[in-house]
Amino acid sequence: MTVPSRSPISSPQTKNQAQSNASLPAVVQPTRATGGFALLDSLQRHGVEVIFGYPGGAILPIYDDLYKVEANGGIKHILVRHEQGAAHAADGYARATGKVGVCFGTSGPGATNLVTGIATAYMDSVPMVIVTGQVPRKMIGTDAFQETDIYGITLPIVKHSYVVREPKDMARIVAEAFHVASTGRPGPVLIDIPKDVAFEEFDYVPIEPGQVKMPGYRPTVKGNPRQIVAAIQLIRESRRPLLYVGGGAIASSAHNEIQALAELFQIPVTTTLMGIGAFDEHHPLSLGMLGMHGTAYANFAVTDCDLLICVGARFDDRVTGKLDEFASRAQVIHIDIDPAEVGKNRVPEVPIVGDVRTVLKDILRRCREGHIQGTPNQTQEWLNLINRWKEEYPLFVPLHPDSISPQEAITAVSKQAPNAFYTTDVGQHQMWAAQFLKNGPRRWISSAGLGTMGFGVPAAMGAKVAFPDEEVICISGDASFQMCLQELGTLSQYGINVKTVIVNNGWQGMVRQWQQAFHGERYSSSNMEVGMPDIELLAQAYGIKGIVVHKREELAEAIAAMLAYPGPVILDIHVTRDENCYPMVAPGKNNSQMVGLPKQLPKVAIEPIYCGNCGAKNEPGNNFCPECGTKL
Repeated sequence: MTVPSRSPISSPQTKNQAQSNASLPAVVQPTRATGGFALLDSLQRHGVEVIFGYPGGAILPIYDDLYKVEANGGIKHILVRHEQGAAHAADGYARATGKVGVCFGTSGPGATNLVTGIATAYMDSVPMVIVTGQVPRKMIGTDAFQETDIYGITLPIVKHSYVVREPKDMARIVAEAFHVASTGRPGPVLIDIPKDVAFEEFDYVPIEPGQVKMPGYRPTVKGNPRQIVAAIQLIRESRRPLLYVGGGAIASSAHNEIQALAELFQIPVTTTLMGIGAFDEHHPLSLGMLGMHGTAYANFAVTDCDLLICVGARFDDRVTGKLDEFASRAQVIHIDIDPAEVGKNRVPEVPIVGDVRTVLKDILRRCREGHIQGTPNQTQEWLNLINRWKEEYPLFVPLHPDSISPQEAITAVSKQAPNAFYTTDVGQHQMWAAQFLKNGPRRWISSAGLGTMGFGVPAAMGAKVAFPDEEVICISGDASFQMCLQELGTLSQYGINVKTVIVNNGWQGMVRQWQQAFHGERYSSSNMEVGMPDIELLAQAYGIKGIVVHKREELAEAIAAMLAYPGPVILDIHVTRDENCYPMVAPGKNNSQMVGLPKQLPKVAIEPIYCGNCGAKNEPGNNFCPECGTKL
């Protein structure tokens, strides 16, 4: 069954009429189609190339139509081993590409298995469309086999939801879902499709992207001009400004505008966990990540700044610490496309609702037209102070005589694969990766808001499917890895060349650290050493390669072997068991009250590297000198 292409109106017309009609939508003749076909055709029209999913009874009619679409070279379906893996894979695909990720699940347990992945995407503002099967319309509300009200269950964790009651609404609903998911503040949208709707035939008329009309949904994109002028004035008056950049900058692709603004006024830049990649961390104005496990100099800077320019961030508790002492000396400019975020946790002096890239472009344009820029000495004293903090409180990579430190393992991987896409799971390894990996926009993919263990491997799978020629590496922990390890079967079936690095300390590492610090060293149910599978045997069982490393002298060679292997690999690096992740802002403390600062650590840092060309001092793990670009 095919849908005829759109053809122009064929009635006689004059030249002027033809020119006038050229802007009118072409007429499409309806064709008989099932609801399932209408769904898949609509997905293809919206650019969907891959779906991650798992079939089941209620969604089988859609899978039957999908079989025909795949056979004709259309959408590719990736069969996951658990629906949670489907949601995380679609999430990783969306974060890596900026496109809408799509996943399928059946009714009942299939749908509820998607919930954690939906919540993960919702918390991190990831554009996704989730399609679930549902029992036939006449059986809804009867407690039928595998009936679950997934519409109701997911209401708090989706941007919008639909239950398709009539197949004729399918094209409109898909078009609306993609529009809602990808515009404004991105987020997941659920489409629940009863089984008989997918079977039913009707006169199908497709809807193309951009044709949907939603008068009640109009996100504000352009910032208020008066607020933009006020923001520029505050920036001009500031002597200790700080750019605080969140995930909205990634979603908006605003990295070039952030760098331009930072350089124009010589403003240092710190990012949230979600904002990593929005500013080049090799740049001299970069302070890395702030917050609970942020750099000391970023946390000192946010404490002492006189102007905080918040770009696409939400003043999350892991960033702010004690909220009433967060940037307490600063005036605040808050730029965000979601009006609900502006003033939610911190009331700004200058609120600007709008797309952050559009707003920053407007700020830069006005500065350019008005010949406004920072004066030579405007922030120099501030930058000198920050550079002194960088010298006194650097991030350290401990070198233990009898074990590999987790930081050492992560920096060793980064050194050999500096430009890879990196996904992470959640825990200590995630924070160390955030501290030491320095990659570009959309190449950092991590569950931030929900903190979902098991996210890393399926998210890497989604990123690799999106970019098959790019290196994709998952940094995981031994506890997180076991949450979704069944997706190794998916990697094996499709030959998805993801490299998984397990930073294995035999613990639920962050849980152990908190139990040590706040619970009297009572390590309740956090020891994972017993029961950890043999990675070489596990990998072999799935038909992929496993490598285990215990000694420092094995590390570099094992990483090189992992990267050179033409298929998926699990690299299990056994690291120091009791290493803690520092610096750390304890709950209820302000950002300047960190524990574990370098002067308190017993180990010495890896010596800095000095550029042979210009002599500039470089941080460990740098591959190119940020001053002159020379390869180190």
